[in-house]
Amino acid sequence: MYTSSGFISFVLRRITGLALVAYLFMHIWVIGSVNAGPEVFDARLAFVQQPLFKLLEVALLAAVVYHAIDGIRLLVVHYFDVTHYRKSLFYAVMVVSVLLVIAGGVPIILFMFEG
Repeated sequence: MYTSSGFISFVLRRITGLALVAYLFMHIWVIGSVNAGPEVFDARLAFVQQPLFKLLEVALLAAVVYHAIDGIRLLVVHYFDVTHYRKSLFYAVMVVSVLLVIAGGVPIILFMFEG
């Protein structure tokens, strides 16, 4: 049960959802500091421009891509009644997600090493 594609999809969807919520709060924390003055905003912006956060941006990209594409997979399975293709659709989601994260993550990492 714990190694089926359905369970793995379920767990990954929950983890990526929690990661997106965590990012939302971090984003609000940084952008909301504009009301506290330019010094506070600049300090928080400098904090989130460290190299660690560039790697976290790639993780955020991975979370957004997987969460979105897996959501589309769920809609397709539900509304088009293709439940017998669930496993192959899960693997297709994983392949497309990895390809998109590589395509979007490489420029982020290259920029991190340049700047």
